[in-house]
Amino acid sequence: MASMATNLNIFPAVSLTDFRLHINFPNRLISAFGLHITPYSKAAGIGTAGFRVSTRGSKHLGVHQNLFSPTALMVSENRILGDICATVISSGVALCLLQMWKETAKRGFLDQKINRKLVHISVGLVFMLCWPLFSSGRQGAFLAALVPGVNIIRMLLLGLGIWKDEATVKSMSRFGDYRELLKGPLYYASTITLACAICWRTSPVAIAAICNLCAGDGLADIIGRQFGNRKIPYNRNKSFAGSIAMVSAGFVASIGFMHYFSLFGYVAETWEMVWGFLVVSLASALVESLPVSTELDDNLTVPLTSFLVGSLVF
Repeated sequence: MASMATNLNIFPAVSLTDFRLHINFPNRLISAFGLHITPYSKAAGIGTAGFRVSTRGSKHLGVHQNLFSPTALMVSENRILGDICATVISSGVALCLLQMWKETAKRGFLDQKINRKLVHISVGLVFMLCWPLFSSGRQGAFLAALVPGVNIIRMLLLGLGIWKDEATVKSMSRFGDYRELLKGPLYYASTITLACAICWRTSPVAIAAICNLCAGDGLADIIGRQFGNRKIPYNRNKSFAGSIAMVSAGFVASIGFMHYFSLFGYVAETWEMVWGFLVVSLASALVESLPVSTELDDNLTVPLTSFLVGSLVF
């Protein structure tokens, strides 16, 4: 990398450290694929400093890959400011989404159980779409974790009865009891916070944990209630239809986010990762169908299973 730095016209606003963080390619891979690195130029009409990687005769990498997150391109002079902007944007998106479901619950547009599950499915997945706004490294991960982290405090205040908000309680609880927020919703916010702070967007474990919790578990309940006539013998509260829906939704969502994050260079799309996602989704659905998940809370058992199995297969 040092020899490359002597041949590149690196703009002052971009450090070599930033460059490494966004590529994450070892030197032997750079040589093997014949990467050609050229700086963006303001004179060329780009308007922001950065780098572009192209390949010479390689079929395995894209022709061009932007090495910086969108926020880093907008505010390349100050990564902290860029991450603060990303935090504000992500928080705004999450609050708007929560407010929308809060209003649908308040006005009775949807059945309370359906409304609660739509909150469950949408919030975590939409927040993941905002991850590329943050910079690479621990700073971006920490500030991203603050968005769901604030919701942990919110769930505690509501669940303990310190803060009164009937519409929010109605949109997130099964029976309208504010104390329910100390279980499922609290576990939900904690899972996403830990996925950001510990794993972050380069880890398939984070993708699998959030996708199986949000898409998998959320859709399992909806499908199970509508088509769950055939119950699982060892747990009459669960159905075959719900478990199949959970595996399918968690797996498909994981594949979708693998592709999404690969566009930014955070993960590589491989068949090994695809099979790993399938194993995690199957394991999560199996644990969710067990009586212990009903007694504890599937918002706790599903992410724990995803983290444990994911750490073994990825």
